[in-house]
Order: sequence, then C-alpha cells, then structure tokens
Amino acid sequence: MKIVVYAIAKNEAQFVRRWMESMAEADQIVVLDTGSTDGTPDLLRELGAEVTEETVTPWRFDAARNRSLELVPEDADLCVCTDLDEVFHPGWRALLEKAWKPGCSQAVYRYTWNFREDGSEGVVFWYEKVHSRHGFRWTHPVHEVLEWVGPGKRGRKVTVEGMQLDHRADPTKSRAQYLPLLELSVQEAPDDDRNVHYLGREYFFYGRWDDCIRTLERHLSMPNATWADERAASMRLIAKSWLHKGDSTKAEQWFLRAIAEAPHLREPWLDLAMVLYEQGRWDGVVYFTGRALDIRERPRTYMTEAGAWGSLPQDLRAIALYQTGRLAEALDAAEAAYALEPANKRLRENVLALRRLQ
Repeated sequence: MKIVVYAIAKNEAQFVRRWMESMAEADQIVVLDTGSTDGTPDLLRELGAEVTEETVTPWRFDAARNRSLELVPEDADLCVCTDLDEVFHPGWRALLEKAWKPGCSQAVYRYTWNFREDGSEGVVFWYEKVHSRHGFRWTHPVHEVLEWVGPGKRGRKVTVEGMQLDHRADPTKSRAQYLPLLELSVQEAPDDDRNVHYLGREYFFYGRWDDCIRTLERHLSMPNATWADERAASMRLIAKSWLHKGDSTKAEQWFLRAIAEAPHLREPWLDLAMVLYEQGRWDGVVYFTGRALDIRERPRTYMTEAGAWGSLPQDLRAIALYQTGRLAEALDAAEAAYALEPANKRLRENVLALRRLQ
C-alpha cells in the first residue's frame, strides 16, 4: 500500500522538523507552500519533502487543498491530509493499514484539537482527512470538507482505533481571515446548514452577539439542520450571547432547549448548572451536575468540551452539596473532582476542609 501525506504551508518553519518526524511513516510527503518568507520550503526539502511553491489568489482553503492534492502521485493508494502544526502518534501507519479494507474510501481517527494549560486534552473529536486517491475534492473557502465527486457511490468509512493526531498550534496565529471566508462560504452555499452554524459561531468569537443570535436562529430554522448535537451547540451559543447581553432568563430558556435537543451531551446540562451556580441556586446545581455526570461515555463529536469531562461537574456539585448541608455527599464529589485534577491545590484544600467537618 502506497501512502502519501500532503499538506499546505505558509511560514511554518517552527513546526517543520516535528511534523516531518511525525509523517515519516508515509512513503512520500508532498507540500504546497503558498508564500513562506521564513525558509519553510528549503527546510522541508532538506528533510525529504517534495515542495511546490505557488500563490493562491484569492485565498481559499479549498483551492489550496485541491492544488496540494493534485501533487499526490496518481498511483497512491491512500492520501493523508495534515497541517504542519499537527503530529501523529507513532505507529499510525500500521494501524491504518490494519483497519483499511477493500471497499473503503475514507478513514476516521481520533483528533485532539487543543490542549489545556496543564497539558491535558481539551477538545477531542474524530477526524476523517485520510482518503483514497481518486474521487474526492475539497469544498468551502474555510472549514473545508472532503466531497465525493467520483463515479458511483462513495466507499464506506473505516474507524481506525488507536490512530491519534494532535493539533499543537501556535496560539499567536491570527484567525482574522476566517470570518470573511465564512461569510463568503455562506454566500456561495446559502442552504448549507454547517456553514451557517460555523458563521454564527464565528460571530460569537468576535463578540457580535446580535449577529450570532440572528445567524444561529436561522441555522435552527433550516430544513436540513437535523443533527441534534450541532443544533444544541447553536442553542448554547445563543444562550451565551443572551448572557453577554444581560438577559439570564432568555439564556436559561435556550440552555433548556439545548438540553431537550441533545440530552446525551454533558455540555448543556453543565452550562445551566453554571448559570445556577452564579445565582446561588444550589439545589438546581446539584440536579443539573447530577444529570451531566449520568452521561459516562464521551461522544465522538467536536461538540464535546474539556470542562464537561474534567473536574468541573464534580467541583460544582461538591460546592452546591456543601451549601445545602449534605457534607458526606459533598466530600464524595470533592474527592472525585480532585482525583480528576490532582495538581489543583484548591480542589485539594476543598477535600481537606470537608474531611475536617465530618
């Protein structure tokens, strides 16, 4: 099996050596450099990559990805698309080869999008940027996705258990180009519900609360917006926008809608627990953290968040149980929170204080 890694790059010199070491299990590495001024192309070539230097004007991620895909030899069996700030865990190729079967066209594997300050994983979901050489193209100016354009029906996806890709990004890198590209993406494909959701989310990142609410309400009204996890994410962002606008009543209503939409997700339960915590409504905190903790299996979507799967639910629960006089239960929750984050001095002090009260 011939496996080729392909990527786009611009001013990524700081990541080149780490990335090349990570991708070394491939048979070939090809890169489209789109205008580096920091020596990225020369360093890539020195370490064995095949580099083509071209500009993409006007800039679009899908256009750049498609051009980089064209650089992959026709006789490749599998294409592995990564960015230079991403790192595979060793052994990824053997896992991929073992999982791949005739009739497959795409592989799904675990992806850690970011890491917390203590080094633990943040947002984790399952990625699918490994695909067969023929029949695919990238679409959308930003948040680009693979689209099947080959003859007949696309082959099935295979999940590669144990295959892990980490995103080790430069936190100073600007995302200023995302918003105009997302607005363009929605203009080009106004019926694409995924694009509308991403645009509303980007307005939230920019603090444009009214634009966020308007755009995400439109997302929820779209006939093809049926994925409960994404619908709940839109509702949560609308709720948080209302919080920023100072209307906690509307925020609470939207959080309740998110819970009803996707009761299998911890995040909306915990969102509402946080609102009630800020208001000192302790019985509500106990209830909603309890419902969050009843969900024991983390879904494999990008909608999950590190906070909901770390110490926070047990921490909030311990505080609320203490406030309502249930000291034994509070200690149990405090110990559970501390076990999940043993470097946190505050959580340790909570445990010690509650033990003294027993």
